[in-house]
Amino acid sequence: MTDLLPDARADTRARVEQVALDLFTRRGFEQVTADEIAEAAGISRRTFFRHFATKADAVWGDFASHVARLDRLLGAADDGQPVLASICAAYVQVNDYAAEDLPVLRQRMTMILREPALQAHSQVRYADVDRVVARHVADRTGERPDALLPRLVATSSRAAATTAFEVWLADGTTSLADDLHAAFAQLAAGFPTLRAH
Repeated sequence: MTDLLPDARADTRARVEQVALDLFTRRGFEQVTADEIAEAAGISRRTFFRHFATKADAVWGDFASHVARLDRLLGAADDGQPVLASICAAYVQVNDYAAEDLPVLRQRMTMILREPALQAHSQVRYADVDRVVARHVADRTGERPDALLPRLVATSSRAAATTAFEVWLADGTTSLADDLHAAFAQLAAGFPTLRAH
C-alpha cells in the first residue's frame, strides 16, 4: 500500500480529529478508546496511530506547527516594539481563526481546559510554548532563556492567553482577539484597574 499524499494525509488527520472531538464531547475523554475513534472514522487502528501517538494528540491537533508559527512570528517581531506587545501580537496572530473554524476551536479548547485527564498532557505542550517565548525574551534582553525574567514573562503571558481563552469560551459574545488584547493590556500595565481598589 502506498502512503497517502500530504493533502490526503492532512484531510484524514483533520477528519479523525473531528470524529475524536465529537466522541469526547458526547461521551467524555476517558470513556472513548482509540479503537472506537478509528472505527467511527472508518480507518484502521494502525492508521489512527500513524497520525496520533495517543488519543490526547487528537485533541491537540497539530500543536507543533502552532508553536513553530509562534516562534517564527516572534523571530520576525520589530525590535522597536515592546517585548510584551510583540508577544501579544504573536499570540493574536497564531490564534486568528476563520469564523468557520471557531466551532472546532471551541470544542478543542473546552476539552483541553476542562478535562482533568488532559492536564498532565497540557503541561508538556505548554512547556514548548514557554521555551519559545522565553527564548524571545532572552534574545531581546540579553539574558539566558532560563533566567528569571524570560521564564516569568513566558509563564505569565501564557497564563494571560489561557485566561483569555477561558473567558472567550465562557462568555460567548466576545472575540478571542479582543480577550487576548485585554488580558495582555492588563498584564503589560501591571493590572491598572486594581490600583483604584
